[in-house]
Amino acid sequence: METRIALIGIIVENPDSVEQLNRLLHEAGAYIVGRMGIPYPKRGVNIISVAIDAPQDVISTLAGKIGRLDGISVKTVYSNIIGRDDESYGKH
Repeated sequence: METRIALIGIIVENPDSVEQLNRLLHEAGAYIVGRMGIPYPKRGVNIISVAIDAPQDVISTLAGKIGRLDGISVKTVYSNIIGRDDESYGKH
């Protein structure tokens, strides 16, 4: 199956939605390459970036579910690199 590398940018304005957000990210954990969270108390938000390598439908479904959470904004940027989920990483 073809996979894409993407970066999902998330702004959390409602801390009550964090538990649901973490549950969604945990469910997609097998595809997540890395995650970075930055608290920004001056504005009362948290900024999260998630690097993911997954099939296009998995990425778009995850971003859609995140975007439906109350007080959470999400945008996704896709790489042009297309891979296969059965490739061995590190081999050329």
